[in-house]
Amino acid sequence: MAGLQAQYAPSMYIGLWSRLAEFERADLTRALEDRSVVQGTLMRSTIHLVAREDYWPFALAVREARRTAWLRSTKRDPPEAAADQVRAALAGGNTLRRKEIEALIGKEAAHGVGLWVDLVRAPPSGTWERRRADLYALAEDWIGPPSIGEQAAREHLVRRYLAGFGPATAKDVASFTGLPAAVVDGLDLVREGELLDVAGASRPDPDTPAPPRFLGTWDAGLLVHARRAGLLPEEHRPKIFHTKAPQSFPTFTVDGAVAGTWKHDKGRIELSPFGRLAAADRRALEAEAEGLAALHA
Repeated sequence: MAGLQAQYAPSMYIGLWSRLAEFERADLTRALEDRSVVQGTLMRSTIHLVAREDYWPFALAVREARRTAWLRSTKRDPPEAAADQVRAALAGGNTLRRKEIEALIGKEAAHGVGLWVDLVRAPPSGTWERRRADLYALAEDWIGPPSIGEQAAREHLVRRYLAGFGPATAKDVASFTGLPAAVVDGLDLVREGELLDVAGASRPDPDTPAPPRFLGTWDAGLLVHARRAGLLPEEHRPKIFHTKAPQSFPTFTVDGAVAGTWKHDKGRIELSPFGRLAAADRRALEAEAEGLAALHA
């Protein structure tokens, strides 16, 4: 999956429930607690949920690009001294809330300090029950130090992206990772014209049935870095992404394409289709919606 965007904590749970059989909310909360998955600010300076073994490769791959972008936009000096203060305060397995970090180094320094000290978000913050991800720990204490170099980390990130979203162009890779498109040069990838993919990637038959699925806000499949008109028809894109709602809306798919939006209200899932639904599609959506309502309960 190359990670799930996690600015809104319930979207992680919905994203996994939509993709994994027999998933329950407690499964993800336990995984966060046992540290087999991790939340951190990674690609495009956005909060992501990633597998433990992906955290350091992703973090190292995008570190310099994120720092460069921050320095260019802020025209400030690197907050290295503030990073040392935060690192010392967190050392030994300690945690700090966002307000505590601000009190320690000041609000201005706190905006960029995470680019110079690797932080993860520690549960119970950033979970379904406590959605604000404002409790921080040192990544090297939480999951151990990195054991990969920057170049290998970049290759790892590219392959993870393609495994989740390929076939894709070098431009797609760059948009997702925040790295130059040249990051794909020299990698052992399958190339078909402009499209890239990892060797041995699954290629289902085009006639394979696509059952209905429910997606949350910020679902990576719909974002512009993986712009696929087959998944989100261009006629519907303005209904999902616009200046007043850049985070998107919860959506549902029919035959693999977005066909409407949904919301949870008073214990049930309300559907707002963009057009008339065939009777069989509505029945399938309503059956899937029962499971989604149970996830909320």
